[in-house]
Amino acid sequence: MSRVHDRGGRPGAGPVDKSEHDLSWWEKRTDAIAMLLMSPQKRVMRVDELRRAIESMEPAAYEKSKYYERWLHAVETIMVEKGVLTREEIERKVKELAARR
Repeated sequence: MSRVHDRGGRPGAGPVDKSEHDLSWWEKRTDAIAMLLMSPQKRVMRVDELRRAIESMEPAAYEKSKYYERWLHAVETIMVEKGVLTREEIERKVKELAARR
């Protein structure tokens, strides 16, 4: 059974968009956070965990998410799984940051 991330040969899926774009500040920050968490100095998570968390997303959420939105979802998921953060802490911080705008 193919999973949502398995793009090759899916009927009607159309071509995969391979165009490049300049990364926004939040995409750069998401990449930096993931790289730090996977660094030899930290080793809080591994690349295979990041991939598993991305591939485990609900198909509808996966489809509507951009590349680094999937990474952000995966980092949050892994941090909660490992007890580094709670879902409530993440939600509280999101609300706090949204209130600043």
